[in-house]
This record gives sequence, structure tokens and C-alpha cells, in this order.
Amino acid sequence: MFSKACEYAVRASVFIASKSFDDIRVNQTEIAKNIDSPKAFIAKILQALVRAKVITSVKGVNGGFEIEKSKISAIKLSQIVQAIDGDDIYKKCGFGLEKCDENHQCPVHHKFKVIRDGLREMLENTSLNELALDIKSGTSFLKI
Repeated sequence: MFSKACEYAVRASVFIASKSFDDIRVNQTEIAKNIDSPKAFIAKILQALVRAKVITSVKGVNGGFEIEKSKISAIKLSQIVQAIDGDDIYKKCGFGLEKCDENHQCPVHHKFKVIRDGLREMLENTSLNELALDIKSGTSFLKI
């Protein structure tokens, strides 16, 4: 359902948040390695996340990417998805049809609407804080 870029953006944001709890900035190479992403691909994703104010970029010798601790719990997954994929995930047809709405429905319109609505609720109610804490505690992982 998500683009590959969006998947990497979520993973990168969770990784950066988990390091930010300990006041550690991470660079592009560290992020790519820890989320199993191609380094060249992650650069554009990180730029988009900075523009969307999900993460912060600090230049210089001790620079890198971080998220202010006070903001980690306020950032929801929906913000990351919006920054990378927009809101198409909430609107697209389950069959991939160009026109599918209440007046012109595909065969799975109502069933897929339930899935999209559930996905929206999960993304809007899941914070980076809870995911980053799961990574730090070892109950979740970002890479096999």
C-alpha cells in the first residue's frame, strides 16, 4: 500500500527517534545501514522529512539528523506518510480504477473503504514515540 520511499521514511524516522532519546544524531550512512536502505535513495527521503518538519538536519562536524525529544510523541505516522506519499492511500480504489466513489463503485468499494479507514486511524493514532521505544527495548526491530 505504501511506496518503497514511504516505507524507508517510516523506518528512518523511527530509527532517528530511537537515537534522539539518547541525544545522538545519526548520519545518512548510519540510517541507511540500520534500516536496510540504499544510501543514495535515503538522501531524498531525508530531505523530504526535513521539509515536512518531521526530522531536523544539523550541519557541521557533529551534525546529522535528529528529532527534538519533546516532539517525538507528537509526530504521528500519518505525517510521515503525508510527507512522502500524500493522501492518495486514503482515496485510491482497491481495484486500481481511476474513478471509484460512492456513486460509481468497484466490486470491493465498501470492503476496501473499511480497510482504508482503519489504516488512517492507525496512522493518525500511532506516534513515533511508541515505535521508537519498542526499538530501544528490543521488542521491535527495523532490519532482519
